[in-house]
Amino acid sequence: MSRIFAYARVSTIEQHTENQLGEIRAAGFQVQPRRVITETISGATAASERPGFGRLVDRLEDGDILVVTKLDRLGRNAMDVRKTVDQLDELGIKVHCLALGGVDLTSPAGRMTMGVINAVAEFERDLLIERTQAGLIRAKSEGKRLGRPPRLTEDQKRAVITKLQDGASVARLARDYGVSRLTISRARDKYKEQGALDIMKPPENEDATAGEGSDADPA
Repeated sequence: MSRIFAYARVSTIEQHTENQLGEIRAAGFQVQPRRVITETISGATAASERPGFGRLVDRLEDGDILVVTKLDRLGRNAMDVRKTVDQLDELGIKVHCLALGGVDLTSPAGRMTMGVINAVAEFERDLLIERTQAGLIRAKSEGKRLGRPPRLTEDQKRAVITKLQDGASVARLARDYGVSRLTISRARDKYKEQGALDIMKPPENEDATAGEGSDADPA
């Protein structure tokens, strides 16, 4: 006679597995307490990286039945679930998912269901990639800066170089500007690479004539 195992997972210690186990029993699966495996771990973790699930697989034998309430109990996404189901099928384990009507995922009907789920997952992934790429292209065309904003503005970088030349330490400047010492060091290295004239000159949009007539008497 096939042994029946139940696997229940929650993400946080504030959650409980009793509801999942209740659903499994209500569906007609009589699971002995010693064959119930519960685990508290994020659903973003692959099934192969879950300690509790690993111990469960070590106990399963050919002909056993594993029951879960939802697909995410078997993996972090559709592809991971498919991998888990295939591995269990190779061991001769039947996998029932209540959220899919209790169908055995290793059966022909279950494999067809998994095929549809995988196709949807691939479609959603392709859409996400396409939208991301389109957004990047649009942002570039609009002249938007991509990635994280710089820690220091160009004016701040020039001020940092001036203070370094005056003898200020990297550690002191890092504290003053609220950045890491690496950020200050990078500004210094940029100065060394480009030379004093490149990094010390004012931005091109500053009024180049602002200083003209400064020696003249006021009107």
